[in-house]
This record gives sequence, structure tokens and C-alpha cells, in this order.
Amino acid sequence: MSPLTIGDAAPVIPGVMFGDGPCGLFFYKVTCPTCQLAAPTMNAFERAFPGRVVGIGQDPAPKLERFSQAHDMGIASIEDEPPYAISDSYAVESVPTLFLVGDDGHVIESVGAWDRDGFNRFAATLAELSGVEPVLVSRPGDGRPPFKPG
Repeated sequence: MSPLTIGDAAPVIPGVMFGDGPCGLFFYKVTCPTCQLAAPTMNAFERAFPGRVVGIGQDPAPKLERFSQAHDMGIASIEDEPPYAISDSYAVESVPTLFLVGDDGHVIESVGAWDRDGFNRFAATLAELSGVEPVLVSRPGDGRPPFKPG
């Protein structure tokens, strides 16, 4: 499957509505150390953009719930168990991966791995599209490196 690129139509995800404002998708796996590092920033997204970011976890729902609580994610998650139909439809090659889907259902931005500048840029674009003040979801000195591959 070819990777999704900016401007592509976002594949449908059961339980996620596109067309009611921008939507962020956070693909992750509970055993991934980089996902564990990035997970708390999802709480910053949820506080700034309530209900606008959804987790797509590559694990069963009970594991996703425990992970969310342990890492203070604060976002709702949908399970994507093997054979990872949702992740495959988005051509996710590594986790974590963020996708920003616009109100028109097309991909606006994506960020792979933990990338502080990428996550903050993603938050700024989401803020602009949502008509709210931008926020930084990670700052130097917050215990996270600038970049860590997934």
C-alpha cells in the first residue's frame, strides 16, 4: 500500500466522524517506548482541543484503557487489532504517527515518530483550523527529547 500524502482522502474509521471540524488521529501501540513517551502530550491536545484527537491503538481495548490511564493520555481510543485494518488503510509504517484530517475529509498533515517540533506544528495547525489559541504540547526541559524514532 502506498503511503498517504497531504491532500489524500482520509480512509473512513468506524466511530470517527469527519466533516465536523478538523480531527487528529494518534496511531500507537502500548508496548512502544516512543508511544509511551508521546502519550502524555495527548492530554495537552485534549485540553486544548476537546474531542478533536482520537487514539487508534494497535491493541485490545482493555490494554488501551490501562495505557491511557498509566500515561495520562486523556483522549478516547479505538482498538485496531491484527491484521491492523485501520493502520493499514492509513499506511502506518511505525508508531507513533499523527494524522490531521480536515473538515473536508482530506489529510492536511502527518507526523511520524516523536518529533517535538512536528507535534507542536500539528497543534498550531489544529488550533488555526479550530479557531482557538495555539498551544505548545511539548517544550524543551519537559523530559522529552527533541526527536525519538518510533
